[in-house]
Amino acid sequence: MKNQLIKYAQYLFMLTLSMSVSLMTFAQDGGLDIDVSIGEPEWYQQTWVWVVGAAVFVLILVGLLRKKK
Repeated sequence: MKNQLIKYAQYLFMLTLSMSVSLMTFAQDGGLDIDVSIGEPEWYQQTWVWVVGAAVFVLILVGLLRKKK
């Protein structure tokens, strides 16, 4: 009987704890949207820079790993 009461208390405690954590995480979302764009994007934020960099990387990798006879 005592073990069953302790187990019930543990379940109740875990339920209360999980619900309070859930409520705290929902309370974090205030729906505030802040725009922090300062101006022109940096060079490394441009898509074409990443495409060109990947192409150069692949060419260097092929050149290094190619077997020479």
